[in-house]
Amino acid sequence: MKVLAIVTARGGSKRIPRKNIKEFCGKPIMAYSVEAAKNSGVFDTVMISTEDEEIAQIGQQYGAEVPFYRSEETASDYATTTDVLMEVLDEYDRRGQHFDIACCIYPTAPFVTAKRLLEAVNMLKESNADTVIPVVPFSYPPQRAMVIEDGMLKFKYPENLIVRSQDLEKHYHDAGQFYVFRTDAFKKNKNLLLGNILPIVLDELEVQDIDTEEDWKMAEVKFSMIKQ
Repeated sequence: MKVLAIVTARGGSKRIPRKNIKEFCGKPIMAYSVEAAKNSGVFDTVMISTEDEEIAQIGQQYGAEVPFYRSEETASDYATTTDVLMEVLDEYDRRGQHFDIACCIYPTAPFVTAKRLLEAVNMLKESNADTVIPVVPFSYPPQRAMVIEDGMLKFKYPENLIVRSQDLEKHYHDAGQFYVFRTDAFKKNKNLLLGNILPIVLDELEVQDIDTEEDWKMAEVKFSMIKQ
């Protein structure tokens, strides 16, 4: 059973320019994803999907392969993760290299660890699931959400107003770090969020969205605290 790691790192980030190779606590942020994949020991191949030569060189510096570049279509602002992964898998198939399991790892996920990647791949191998996704609980119950209507604050779900927090069903959201999936199921479903999905529940300290400069600063503070 062959297993592939795909670090999806295009060069066209808008909100944080050159985000995927911006220095994060001493090294390009993408390096953490590559090193976690390499150190897990579970992947036959760790590759970078990019259209950018500088990103490719940095990925290779940290041990990843760049056997081919992205097409113009999958390097655009409108390309989806599905588009990128499908292109990678199809290109490997054309080269006579078929992978049974693949793992999409985001390049701005410095909290991802080799241990979690190994755990996720093993979970998938030992199950009949199509995908394994790391999730984190919402820090506040979504059932207590409020909305603004005509300038006034209202509870979206007033029936939950007097329900104790501990009695509300726990909700989770995608941690935005990686997805481990069976390639045949993915090609059939054409979506990582369809089919049978197993969760890995992460702690709040293991997760940080990085979409803005403020997010970046918060992630560095959290990362430094964990390392200390």
